[in-house]
This record gives sequence, C-alpha cells and structure tokens, in this order.
Amino acid sequence: MDIIRSVEVMQQAALGLRRTGRRIAFVPTMGCLHEGHLSLVKLARACSDQVVLSIFVNPIQFLPGEDFAAYPRPVEADERLCREAGVDFLFYPDTALMYSPDHSVFVEETCLSRGLCGATRPGHFRGVTTVVAKLFNVVLPDVAVFGQKDAQQLRVIRRMVRDLNMPVSILAGPIVREPDGLALSSRNRYLSPSERQDALCLRRALDTAESLVRAGQRSTVVLRQAMRDVIAGVPSAQVDYVECVDDETLEPVEWMERPVLAALAVRVGKTRLIDNTVLTS
Repeated sequence: MDIIRSVEVMQQAALGLRRTGRRIAFVPTMGCLHEGHLSLVKLARACSDQVVLSIFVNPIQFLPGEDFAAYPRPVEADERLCREAGVDFLFYPDTALMYSPDHSVFVEETCLSRGLCGATRPGHFRGVTTVVAKLFNVVLPDVAVFGQKDAQQLRVIRRMVRDLNMPVSILAGPIVREPDGLALSSRNRYLSPSERQDALCLRRALDTAESLVRAGQRSTVVLRQAMRDVIAGVPSAQVDYVECVDDETLEPVEWMERPVLAALAVRVGKTRLIDNTVLTS
C-alpha cells in the first residue's frame, strides 16, 4: 500500500493509472475506520483494479462548537486496517494542502441539502460537497463508494455528480450494524456504556416504523409520532429530528405513495447519532 500525503503526487498517480486503463474506485473517509468503512472497501475492490481510500477530517463541514478538534484520529490503526483490507493507495493530506489560506471557492447543492441535517447544521453540506469535489479532482475515480447510513449525504453527492457532469459513478453501500442493531459510527466511541445501550432507541424507532408499514400504515404523521414515542422513553436521548421524506427528493410527505426515507438524528448524552431506513409500501 502506498501512503500519499501530497495532492500533486496523488493526482499524478491517478493520472498514471488512468493512462494505463486501470479502473479506480475511491472510498472517501474521515478516518477512525470501522467495519462499515471496510465494507465499502470490499465493494470498491469488487468493481475496480485499484482502490484509493482517503482520510481527511474536513474542517469546513464542522460547525462552530462541533467536535472537529476532538474527532478521533487513530492513524496507526487506520493504516493497519487499510493494509489488511487491500487498499492500494491511502491518501492522507494535511489541511494546508487541501485548502489555501485564502481559499474562496465552494461547491453548494441547494435543494436536497436544505432539510434533515442541512436544517440543523447549516453550512455542513457545502463543506461536504466542496471537499468531495476536490477529492474527485485529485483521485480521478471511475467510481466512488459512499455508505447509506449518511443517506442525505449520499443523495446530495449523487445530485452534485449529475448536475456538474462529473464522470464518476456513485455506488452505495448498505448500513453495517452491530449485532444488537446499532449502526456503526466513528462517534459511537464517545458513548459511555449506559449511553451505548440507550443509543439502541434509534434502531428500535426505525423497527417500529417498519412494523407499522408492514401492518398497512401509510400516514407518515403516525410513523413520525411512533418513532418519537420510542425515543422519548429514553431519558438520555434528545431528538434533533425525526422525519419521513420522499426517498428521491427528500421533501416531507404526509402519505406513503412512493418509497419513503425514515431518518433520525438523536443526541444521546452529548453524542449526535444518525440512522435511517427506506420504507416501501
């Protein structure tokens, strides 16, 4: 595995691969890797000749007061996991190499990013789309792999690629969960043992919505309230949002006629967790 820290060196390596006809698959991450990330590497490996994984904690997608400085950065463990997973190139740039001191250009999606996390974290998705566009320009992938756990991010990136005619295919990887149902997240390590148990309310809330839909319920007002009721039973959990939105447009819906994304953001203690499922009638 080659570890590259220079933007120019990574770009030249990618150009060399493309000149020889090799297909590049790209897995962008913020590090603190877990089995969810590694599942994306497996998908990338299955559809490419060379796998590039990036680790970059992107400062411009964090809001003031969020955990940018404290975000876990276990460098040695991440490198080991990448080697074991068969990553060919680990791109690990410094912030100063990604953003000039006077940088002033941003990429912004203005429709899909308005609700859900975009409503409660203004500016977050502008940071996401900007850094992903920059990474695509450096890594030059044929395909990029993103996880379904970040459902809104996945849809925003797909829209950016479509609207800016980027020659990249976007592949979605399913949510990877612990045996008890908790979605894997780098932020799970912030949870105390009791908070770790309380965090299971997210999965229970989604399970409740799925059960109601299987029983014939189509009112998203009922589904949202049922999910809120589950979370309300956990004292340490505070709802950021509980929403049912159209799976394609991310617009709120009151009645299920098409696939609906049930999406949650909940603070358990001080840790903000997200989860989702797609409901189909």
